[in-house]
Amino acid sequence: MIYGYARVSTDGQSVEAQREALTAAGAAKVFQETASGAKTERAQLRRALAALSPGDVLLVTRLDRLARSTRDLLNVLDQVAKAGAGFRSLADAWADTTTAHGRLMLTVLGGLAEFERELIRARTGEGRARAKERGVKMGRKFKLTHHQKQEALARREAGEPVREIARSYNVSHSTISRLSKNTIE
Repeated sequence: MIYGYARVSTDGQSVEAQREALTAAGAAKVFQETASGAKTERAQLRRALAALSPGDVLLVTRLDRLARSTRDLLNVLDQVAKAGAGFRSLADAWADTTTAHGRLMLTVLGGLAEFERELIRARTGEGRARAKERGVKMGRKFKLTHHQKQEALARREAGEPVREIARSYNVSHSTISRLSKNTIE
């Protein structure tokens, strides 16, 4: 079965032209919605993906109606593939997982996206290493100062209930429970 997906960004636009094109291309059911492509919550797209079975095809008029970025496109196509279905874009002939050429193009696109992620990860790691060399502390700020940690540990060792100590510093009881001589030094 061929399922269509039509989307417009604003209420002032109409999905009618997309609906007609998808129906003319063989879509038996068209899921349509008005939602910004930047929104991650697109209920009709989720319903269309859930309806897919092995051998079905998800059809769109143009790629920008389906995804706002390469990463978003690859995520949707991964869901389509996991359902055992195919994907086609009417305006983008190369984006057709029902053909060998289309699968090749999308595989190359996926490889480029993965390469880009690796470059970003490497640059981020190098930046973090340089920052640590300059003495920048990474992560969350400590909830308790060094003095408060020492004081809380002493109170706990004196037998005061952990929950009372925690309440006095406005932290969770697990913060006090995790304190040890090693965490203070």
